[in-house]
Amino acid sequence: MIIKNVKAYTENKTFVDSEITIDGGRITNVSQSASIFEMDQTIDGNGCYAIPGLIDLHFHGCKGFDVCDGSAESITEIAKYEASVGVTGICPATMTLPAEELTYILSAAASYQERAGKGNAREADLLGINMEGPFISVEKKGAQDARNIISCDTDICRQFLDASRGLVKFIGIAPEQNEHYLSFIQELKEDVHISLAHTNADYDTAMKAFGAGADHVVHLYNAMPAFSHRSPGVVGAVADSPHVTAELICDGVHIHPSVVRATFRMLGDDRIVFISDSMRATGMPDGRYMLGGLEVKVTGNRAKLVSDGALAGSATNLMDCMRTAVKDMGIPLESAVACASMNPAKALGVFGDYGSITSGKKADVVLLDAELSIKMIIKDGVVIAS
Repeated sequence: MIIKNVKAYTENKTFVDSEITIDGGRITNVSQSASIFEMDQTIDGNGCYAIPGLIDLHFHGCKGFDVCDGSAESITEIAKYEASVGVTGICPATMTLPAEELTYILSAAASYQERAGKGNAREADLLGINMEGPFISVEKKGAQDARNIISCDTDICRQFLDASRGLVKFIGIAPEQNEHYLSFIQELKEDVHISLAHTNADYDTAMKAFGAGADHVVHLYNAMPAFSHRSPGVVGAVADSPHVTAELICDGVHIHPSVVRATFRMLGDDRIVFISDSMRATGMPDGRYMLGGLEVKVTGNRAKLVSDGALAGSATNLMDCMRTAVKDMGIPLESAVACASMNPAKALGVFGDYGSITSGKKADVVLLDAELSIKMIIKDGVVIAS
């Protein structure tokens, strides 16, 4: 396959007028001159942007399914929907559920990944699992079920890691809730990324956690103390910790556009990871749905707990979040693509295969027109939508 007349997204976070050659499910050449090779399929990109398939590092479900359903069917349907909107790599998030239930869910995800988690052109690749709980704060639980919150426990954590057979890539903690959080981080940081998640930690506590080896923050600004001039909290600690990556929900609901712009000025575009935090109502009509055992009412792009009105994830996919960041929040497209593809690929340790239009990487390519509408989706070298 040859894709002509496109602006290809490079590892330098720039778009370059290019021609892309694909063979055997891989990008084999990206050239600024016309190819001398004959291929069985030639596509005219009509000047479109050619971006890598996006990677959602934190979301719960879509199309009526949730990863916590614990079934291959649910993961399959989730992966199909995500691929259909240009999200070709996924790292779904678990909720705060009983440890035994989480162990079952992780085992089911591992079985799916070993059987069908990569290589199906019509399903997004399962690249990991992001554990949002259960080691979190009651005060900042958000849409998590407080009944299932427990203190950090290395034995339980290793039970999770073993059940997932290496699929768990992130596990969240609220350090202020856990007396032995430093030893927990130090013991496990070589095996899994430790995130600060649903936490009421102050600046000093967060800095100690980052100093011990925690390197990621779950949905910055949401479910944590507000960033203020005398109490900078977790947000200030992230700003002062260059090794830490931060998730950001740009659905137009969770964070004001001004704050998104300020965050880019504070952290730069190499430490921010766009996430959707989408729940099972994404791609579905308005109505009532379940998230982590709690009832959620969805109206438009807002999802709120029926019980107390707290935001309960989003009803927006990652491609729409990226589009919102560019068109409604003023984030440059080059930066937005990095945050939705390159940066999550690096955080997951898969940048060798994902995250840019580069020779040797997987042929997961999305063509966007000037309005950022999808014109074509190619996964594993196969056109799956046009």
